[in-house]
Amino acid sequence: MWLQTRNSHRQPRRLYEQNRAAAFTGRQGQTATHKSQPRRLLLGPADLAHPCLTLSKAMTPPSAPTMAAEINANHGGRHRHVLLFPLPYQGHINPMFRLAGVLHARGFAVTVFHTHFNAPDPARHPHYRFVPVPDGMSGPAPVATEDVVVHIVSIGGACEAAFRDRLAAVLEEYSRDAVACLVADAHLLPIFQAANCLGVPTLALRTGSAVSFACFTAYPMLCEKGYLPVQDSQLDTPVVELPPYRVRDLIHIGKDGHEVECEMMARAVAAVKASSALILNTFDALERRELEGLRQDLAVPVFDIGPLHKFYPASDSSLLCQDRSCLEWLDAWPPASVLYVSFGSLACMSPRDLEETAWGIAGSGVPFLWVVRPGLVGGCAENHLPERFEAATRGRGMVVGWAPQEEVLRHRAVGGFWTHNGWNSTTESICEGVPMLCRPYFGDQMGNARYVEHVWEVGFEVSGELERGSVEEAIRRLMTESDGAGMRKRAGELKKASAECTGKGGSSCLAIDKLVTHMMSL
Repeated sequence: MWLQTRNSHRQPRRLYEQNRAAAFTGRQGQTATHKSQPRRLLLGPADLAHPCLTLSKAMTPPSAPTMAAEINANHGGRHRHVLLFPLPYQGHINPMFRLAGVLHARGFAVTVFHTHFNAPDPARHPHYRFVPVPDGMSGPAPVATEDVVVHIVSIGGACEAAFRDRLAAVLEEYSRDAVACLVADAHLLPIFQAANCLGVPTLALRTGSAVSFACFTAYPMLCEKGYLPVQDSQLDTPVVELPPYRVRDLIHIGKDGHEVECEMMARAVAAVKASSALILNTFDALERRELEGLRQDLAVPVFDIGPLHKFYPASDSSLLCQDRSCLEWLDAWPPASVLYVSFGSLACMSPRDLEETAWGIAGSGVPFLWVVRPGLVGGCAENHLPERFEAATRGRGMVVGWAPQEEVLRHRAVGGFWTHNGWNSTTESICEGVPMLCRPYFGDQMGNARYVEHVWEVGFEVSGELERGSVEEAIRRLMTESDGAGMRKRAGELKKASAECTGKGGSSCLAIDKLVTHMMSL
């Protein structure tokens, strides 16, 4: 039982060193021009499924034969273009395409700029136009955490010049007045600078939580007060300015990566400050205090329009092939009986941790659906599960390479989620009332796990060295004991709160209204 994995490489470090000075000035990357045909704005039934996305009479699209002409002629109306540029990682691509669906349903024509690295498949999104931008990336994707951060810092500068040329061509084709704005991932500072130079208003999308961006803005203070760079002797020291964080919960990748980490955060904050607004994939009932703090600290409007996956049905933006047979397998199980295990698209574990996880799952006796994706085990060409694991769990477990996660979490049979606590996974679990076992690996995941356990109280962290006995105990606590029942009850309350926020007249629904009005005013 194994899956093919990828090899690590160090190319992002070279890109970072080459582009670091130039990324702010926009002098790196390849130069090219691009001209493609306009795409009609088409709305299908799925676009109008959510009551908050229903078009008003004034926004109802004209018939298809006249659409292209309407888009170019009706610059002052609702049929304007919004340009998008996602960061090319799964956890960032998904929310951007959700936002694309929301804006498309509100009457905008959508053009997606994208890198060659992790490029989306235009055939999966026939209503959008796609503009590829060379990024200087070749070879396999970065795997090590520091390499990923270096790549995030580098990629904006690497494709800035090519993006500028392609944006200029798009503006010439559409006309400047037809383009409402560009929404880019906050990690792509040079893209914001290029757009601003060409007179295109920008908005920043942050795909993480409000509190994680508060950490970004507080990073200079955290360094000044000695919390960062992280010292092993201070890991459990409370961060009094950001309760309930401890030092270990802050975003960090070790002493060697401190410099590039500081640069990544500074660039994201600069991008937000250079924009006309900040868009967050969160909701008021979940992070009211944190949102209020950001609004006090930032000089731009903050639109909390999440959880985006509840406004727009699942789009086919997955970079991995989903095994949908697991949904039929889940149908055979009683309500809330199955543990779903998935550590996201980037996290890596050691061969030992994989083995201890496997035997802990086996020993718990709990039915399980486990995602063992390619590349899960770092440094190994293959993901080998223990030799006798399949026999030990036969009849009560399923292992897949990737799963349609939102549908899995929504399934009545799923009663718990062992997760890496990426923000998308965390909010998807909360919105379905599923309590969590938390095993964060890097980035904002530690802070998300801290909030799951100590603020929202809908799960708990599996910390320290993984041992099969402690894994078995944690699974039983979540799935079969009274502690887990209490967490499940609180998760159900948050599920209800999220539904109210995304329902008609809810805070997130109203925030989308305000966002559209803001975009149309630019």
